[in-house]
Amino acid sequence: MNAIVEALAFFLGFLAWLMVGIALPNRYWKVSSVDGNVITTSTIYENLWMSCATDSTGVHNCRDFPSLLALNGYIQASRALMIAAIVFGTFGLVATLVGMKCSKIGGENYVLKGRIAAIGGVFFLLQGICTMIAISWYAANITQQFFDQFYPGTKYEIGEGLYIGWSSGTLAICGGACLLFACKVNDPSEKIPYPYQPSSRGHVLSPGAMTQSAPSNYGRNAYV
Repeated sequence: MNAIVEALAFFLGFLAWLMVGIALPNRYWKVSSVDGNVITTSTIYENLWMSCATDSTGVHNCRDFPSLLALNGYIQASRALMIAAIVFGTFGLVATLVGMKCSKIGGENYVLKGRIAAIGGVFFLLQGICTMIAISWYAANITQQFFDQFYPGTKYEIGEGLYIGWSSGTLAICGGACLLFACKVNDPSEKIPYPYQPSSRGHVLSPGAMTQSAPSNYGRNAYV
């Protein structure tokens, strides 16, 4: 495995894990639109957990969603997917740290470490996929309501939390792909050396060994 590729993948995975942790509690997943409003006295913004409003004086008021079952299905699914992404990212970081070639954790069995690093890459891919599904699903509902001319409620625009989530998912997928690519590279220096064991067949004895080992049938008095 290439140690540089592994280090790059670990950095991308850690950055993606950090960004998904920032995106999840971010309050600006969607922000009320000012398109078509002549006078705007307050701004409403929401995320997966609460709804907030701020007026022209800068006072913020936030209210948690009172009931989980009363929420829309895509919000509940986005919650579960984002939490799963954090869990997958944590497992990916641990597995990658153990499986890295430059890490002393796990001994010097590079074949086993390579497999552990590949598992870490799979976890990073799962993190990126879960993040992408949650963010894209949430954004699709925002755009659907925004372009619906018959939608009676407040229309929203995409907030900064979704852009952070998209960036996190992209970095996680790139990190997982780098890890899997690094594990597939065949490095000749990582081949397992096997001890040479010569066969017993065809063994040639040296002349000195033959002289010492061959018994003599003649006594001392036989020579003149």
